[in-house]
Amino acid sequence: MKEYKIVVLGNGGVGKSALTLQFVQGVFTPHYDATIEDSYRKLSKIEAENARLEILDTAGTEQFSGMRETYYKSAHGFILVFSLEDKSTFEDLKLTYENIARIRGKDVPLILVGNKSDLIGTRQIDQQFVEDHARTLNIPYFETSAKLNQNVAQIFEECAILILKRGGVKENINSDSTSTIFKSCCCFL
Repeated sequence: MKEYKIVVLGNGGVGKSALTLQFVQGVFTPHYDATIEDSYRKLSKIEAENARLEILDTAGTEQFSGMRETYYKSAHGFILVFSLEDKSTFEDLKLTYENIARIRGKDVPLILVGNKSDLIGTRQIDQQFVEDHARTLNIPYFETSAKLNQNVAQIFEECAILILKRGGVKENINSDSTSTIFKSCCCFL
């Protein structure tokens, strides 16, 4: 079975945990509870083959930024999340993208995600602006709603497909072979 290590990055409060929990458990948590670091596993089908997705839901606060370089080196792919109702969360992702590109190059599998599309009245970021930006970086862009479960599975599956296409996945991984970064996390489902 192929294993895909995906790291979810973005500021605190953008909905990283909500997206991850919606995908892994099928539940939406409306209350924000700051994450330090959580890891999840989900069996899935990627390109008609059984696969295990290892998802690392990271902290959004700067006080836990020391592990980011380790995430950048150990992950197969990344989901970069910002909130459609807070333009600064999109601006902050530019530095995250630059750091990943510096460490891993620009061909690393990335998905850009504008979350909270259900909050129409508070939107601060124009969809066309973000789509144009994603196109210049040559990365897919999705707008999601963890609350309404819109495009949630698609972002994780698309990230895994990108990883597969770029050869960043290993065959026949057993559960004991996870990298240290994923073993150190507190929650496996």
